[in-house]
Amino acid sequence: MTPELATLAQQTADRLAEQQVGAVVAAVAGDDVEIRGAGRTGGPGSRVPGPGTLFEIGSVTKVFTALVLARLAVAGTVDLDEPLAALLPPGAVVPSRGGREISLRHLATHTSGLPRLPKGMMLPALLRPSTPDPYARCTADVLLSGLARTRLGAVPGERFRYSNLGAGLLGLALARRAGTDYEALVTREVCTPLGLADTAVTVDGSRSAALAQGHTGRGRPARPWHLADLAGAGGLRSTATDLAAFVRAQWDARPAELAEAIRLSREVEHRTSPFAWVHLGWMAHRLHPRQGGHLQIWHNGGTGGFSSFVGFDPEKQVAVVALANTQRAVDTPALELLRTLQTA
Repeated sequence: MTPELATLAQQTADRLAEQQVGAVVAAVAGDDVEIRGAGRTGGPGSRVPGPGTLFEIGSVTKVFTALVLARLAVAGTVDLDEPLAALLPPGAVVPSRGGREISLRHLATHTSGLPRLPKGMMLPALLRPSTPDPYARCTADVLLSGLARTRLGAVPGERFRYSNLGAGLLGLALARRAGTDYEALVTREVCTPLGLADTAVTVDGSRSAALAQGHTGRGRPARPWHLADLAGAGGLRSTATDLAAFVRAQWDARPAELAEAIRLSREVEHRTSPFAWVHLGWMAHRLHPRQGGHLQIWHNGGTGGFSSFVGFDPEKQVAVVALANTQRAVDTPALELLRTLQTA
């Protein structure tokens, strides 16, 4: 299937490049991986993006954070139902509702009742949606101070409510329990076991990958985002090569040290509708029988200058990674490619 896989990846990359400055697509079928790029990386020495081009992956970071949670839960370092307050500094005030506390499980499944954004960010986000680097001041002190003044929109565990704040607090709390920072924790628990050489929060010149220039939806250069202590919600940069390896691990038992954590991450489910649900970090749905009834597990992401999508079907063992250096969603072409691979 490799020649056909390469053609499908290139066709999708070309299609994305019609609306993006540049794009890279990885098509995965079993052990076969084909990565193709189109358009330009932008900036000085601009070239066609490829397998090693670095992109901000935005909220795709959340599935890494959730896998860290599963790893630490398997190791006994944390418990999924442990209260968030137990992992925060003494005196930190965590809101509750209906007599129920926010747990780590709630944060990873977006059922904590927390709002989408940290306290004080919603109005500026609505009034100035193009503000550069909007999360740069989200230090632990700022996040915890705002958390103490936050009211929950639902009883924890009862309702899905997507929350960058919740995912960021999860990353912060896990790093605190592990006695390290978020980047070091992700590297230790996920990137090193999988051999992901270029996935990190910071851009290190010693790595082989170079960060593409991000662009706004109108094609103007955009500044990189730095999420400070909210990094667990969207602070990672990665490549198509690394993300293809990450997604292949979702159905491959190798490395063995990650297999139990991956199983745990998908055993946890919170239904959002009869045909859709959320795992630890991942969104999931099953297509209508007239569309084949295939399972699709996915997450997308976006920052001020980048967009991303990672989706897979563990039953068919196929996956798609789509990365672009423009603030325009890549979901539709990526999902269409995933459906094509599922029916091949």
